[in-house]
This record gives sequence, C-alpha cells and structure tokens, in this order.
Amino acid sequence: MCGIVGYLGKKNIKEILLSGLKELEYRGYDSAGIAVLEDGNFSIYKAVGKLVNLEEKTKDYESHGFAVGIGHTRWATHGKPTELNAHPHLGESSYVVHNGIIENYAQLKKELQDKGVVFLSQTDTEVIVHQFEKNLKLLKNSFDAFSKTVGELQGAYAILLVTKSEPDTIFFAKQGSPMLIGVDEQNDSYFASSDTPLIGQCNSVNYFEDGDFGYVTPKKLMIFSANGTQRDAKFVPLSQNKLSAQKDGFRFFMEKEIYEQSSVISDTLMGRLSESEVIFEELNENLFYGISEIKFCACGTSYHSAMSAFYLFERYAKVKTSLEVASEFRYRNPIMSKDTLFVVISQSGETADTLETLKMAKKAGLKTLVICNVDNSSMVRLADAAILTRAGIEKGVASTKAFATQVTVFWMLSLYVAKIRNSLSGTDIANQIALLREVPKHTKVTEVLHEKMKRLSKRYLHGHGFFFIGRDIFYPLALEGALKLKEISYLHAEGYPAGEMKHGPIALADPELFTIALLPQHLHYEKTKSNVEELSARDSTICVISSEEFDKADDFVQISSCKHYMLEFYEMMIVVQLLSLEISVRLGNDVDMPRNLAKSVTVE
Repeated sequence: MCGIVGYLGKKNIKEILLSGLKELEYRGYDSAGIAVLEDGNFSIYKAVGKLVNLEEKTKDYESHGFAVGIGHTRWATHGKPTELNAHPHLGESSYVVHNGIIENYAQLKKELQDKGVVFLSQTDTEVIVHQFEKNLKLLKNSFDAFSKTVGELQGAYAILLVTKSEPDTIFFAKQGSPMLIGVDEQNDSYFASSDTPLIGQCNSVNYFEDGDFGYVTPKKLMIFSANGTQRDAKFVPLSQNKLSAQKDGFRFFMEKEIYEQSSVISDTLMGRLSESEVIFEELNENLFYGISEIKFCACGTSYHSAMSAFYLFERYAKVKTSLEVASEFRYRNPIMSKDTLFVVISQSGETADTLETLKMAKKAGLKTLVICNVDNSSMVRLADAAILTRAGIEKGVASTKAFATQVTVFWMLSLYVAKIRNSLSGTDIANQIALLREVPKHTKVTEVLHEKMKRLSKRYLHGHGFFFIGRDIFYPLALEGALKLKEISYLHAEGYPAGEMKHGPIALADPELFTIALLPQHLHYEKTKSNVEELSARDSTICVISSEEFDKADDFVQISSCKHYMLEFYEMMIVVQLLSLEISVRLGNDVDMPRNLAKSVTVE
C-alpha cells in the first residue's frame, strides 16, 4: 500500500512532495522519504514513522529554482521499517522509488553482488537502481539503460527514477501498480500513485497503462508501450473531490477494500514463502519451544480469523489450541500456564479488551505473539513478537481485507509451526505453500460475480433473519458473513455450524428465513449438503455458495472449481462480503460508517 509522488518544475519542490505524500497517508505507511536533484546535486531525506518526522528533517531545506524530485511512503514488505529500507534508494548517482513486487529481485541481486555491487537495504527495490546503473555503464544512454532495466524486471511495479546523467528528467514505468501524471499550466509535471496528490495542482491527468514506460523533461513527455511503440498521452479531467479520489472510483471504501484483497494478500505473502518452507524473519523459533498449547484471544472479526486459526493449527501443526473472546477472558479469572503461547489478534493493535488480555498474559509469564496490521501499536510494542499483516489502512468500519490477511498469516504460521514440530512432511508443506501462492488469484473480484451479487441482493431485503451456515473452518466464515451483514445492513443474521441446525434453530425455518449455505466441494460436502436439504424441506429460502450446483437451492452462487478447501474459503469470503455490501447499498445505508460502530474499539 505504498505511495509515490514526483515533481519536475520550478515551484517549491519540498512542499509539493511532502503535501503529496500527506495526501497518500490514507494508504498506510511506516516510513517515508524524498530525493531532490537540483543543480547537479542530490538532497535526500528519510524518516521512520509519521510524515511529521520527515517534515522535521527537511525543515531547513529549501530549493531555489528548477529541480526534479521523487518521494515515497513505504509499508514494509522486504525488510523492516528502517531508514535504510525506506525509499528513495540510492545507486552511485541515481535514486529510485517503487511500489509493487520485483519477483526476480533475488536473482538480479546475486548477479549484481557477484559484480561487486554493495547493497545497503533489505528491499527488492534497490536492485532497480543498481541494475539501471549497470546498464548505463554498458549503453552510455540513460533512456536506453532504463528501457533495458524495465525489460529485465519481473513482477508488479510503479517506478520513478532520477539520475545525475539526465538532471532535468524523470524516468517512469508502470506494470500492475497504479501511477499517473499531470501537467499544470506552467508545463510542470506531477507524478503520483493515486489522484489525491494531484488535486489542486493539475486539472487533467494521464493514467498510465500496464507496460507503459518513458520519461518527462520540461519540454516533452514520451510514453512507450510494452512493445516499445511510442504512444500519445491521453489526458482526462481530474476530479477535484479528494475523498472521492481516495476511493479510486469505488462507491465506498469497503467496496474498494474488498477489491484490494488480492493485492494485499500478495503483500502479506511476499518474502515469506520459499519453495519448501514459510519464512517469518520477525520470529525466533524459540518462541514455540516448550509450548504445549496455543491460546488465541480476540474480538469481533479478529475473533473469527482466530477461530479459523484454531482449525488450521490443530490440523497442520498438531498442537492443542484454544480460543477466547477477549471481553470474556478478562473477567473470569482464567487459568494460565507458562507452557501456553498467548496469541492476540487485532487490526489496529489498540482494541481495549484484547490489549488487556495481553497484559494479563505478560503478567502471568506467558510467551506472547500479536497478529496486527499497525506497526508500533500498543500490542506490537508489548508482545514478545509480532507478525504484521500488511493490509494497509482499512477505512471501512466493517473489516474485510484485515480478516483476509489475518487468515492468510494464520495459514502460513500453522505451516511454520508444523515444520518446527515435524507434524507435516516436507512434501505436504511444499504443497500447502503452492496453494498459498494461488490465493491472490482466487480473491480477485470479477465483474460477472459483482453484478450477480447486485442482482441477487434485491431478493434479500426483507424477512425475519439470516442463517449463515458452514462446517469446520467454514463455520467461522459463516460467523464472519453474518457479522458483515448485520454490521452494515442492520438485518438480523446469525452464523451457525451447519450440523447444529436440527438442535433447535431449524424451528425458525420458513420462507422468510434466508439461509446462506457455504458448501465446499473439498470439505464435508455431503454432510453439509444434508443439513441444507433439511432446511429446504422446511421451506427455508436457500442461497448456496459452492462450485457444485445444488438443485434444492432457490439461489446459487457458483465459485470456481478449486484444488483445495482453503481456496474455496477465500472465494466464498468474497461472495459473502459482496452480498452484505450490496444488500446494505439497496437499503440506503452508510456502508462505510454504520450506526453505533467505531473502527477501533478502544473502550470496554
């Protein structure tokens, strides 16, 4: 969720870059930096933490005329949040900023190191500037060197590069990560990774297409497509509504965040998977030594992700696992033994009830771990260890991408512990890792699916309630689906284990009871199908989500045919999120700010 800005012109470049980065704060970041090339010399400033730290570092810097500059807010993926890992990254005479993932960075880095190049950071981005300078020495032409460098990169990227060999130029490239350029009346050029930094600076912008690369000078803008063909810029009017621009064209932040799940899960996985093992550089294996139980503790959506972990850890890591609601755990005088690893989960790291349980565990002498989205939050500072989910800022009160990334971390962590405990073979772990790599593909929202959910939503606006049902790990997903619906639609919804329906709840079944049935092909299909048939026989209105058609369903949402139940889990997650969203929209509710709720619950 990093942010990029760039500027070429005669205005106050420091203020333009810093104000642009401030407009990108909503995307989330843990460090920031700028580099300015003026009169053949670079001025470079980096800071960890909030932009106020960078502003303090640059308070004595002023530009005096024409300059080119680039800036970046970083959300740590490769390497911890440090000044060395913050962008821009330096070569001998060039700087680069980059959003995305360079998938072949390890190979490029080794080749460069073999030629004597010294790397200062742990990031994948630094290979770009060193690769460029290697090519510049060979080709003696900056644009040729940049073109060759872009052709050697694999993965997703938005890149801005400035170099002393072309002091009036910004080079750019875009593949998979967003980037645009605007030009003002003075012909000054502005780059950004979203609209908001350019509002107030430009009235029209060009959105780069995947494969575009080129350069801009005070006199011209050159754009080339992936095959090297020059093309003209396509400038379009720029919206002047900053809040709307932050939504990137989506109606609501929640909608945007549902769509972002594929990319943020990629960020969650990045640098943590080899072919044969899960790598958590932030963990010491000693954390799991002497542990006979893992206790998960959380609230709300994070509790549902913890419940998902409950199934994964007992199945793969073969370790005794328990689950606690934080607000209950606090007050029941629980028994806590020192052979328990206490794991808390929170999007914000500030959830009051969960934070207090972490303090209780620390006081009792337990080892502690936090799964969190916000570095330097209270829980991250307090726990013995932390794994960041890398979801970026989540503005919608009803959590979506936080849940998705938490479950992804737990799946990885269950395999990490499985290797320590020798509870899975190397082949089994490798197979699971291959499945994890497929998750981003299975969380992409298609236009066909979203349109179906928009049409389907009109059938579920009335009635006396919803049951979301599932078995095994699909039970916590049913709970999460019900929570999403009740949070933003204000309709009554319950999540239930499918096998429990006949133990009482089936008494409610009638045409005005809506049942959302999670029916995975690869996990207890026949058992769950039987439970759905029981509800159908009592005239409940049934919506089945499955890859297998179900003839007794009133409505059927087909997911793709998946290799494994966990891939089915993610596809069904998208469906229940979209269904809740579209029902809420039809009811005319404020999707992002549902009544009576806050994003981070910091009081009891």
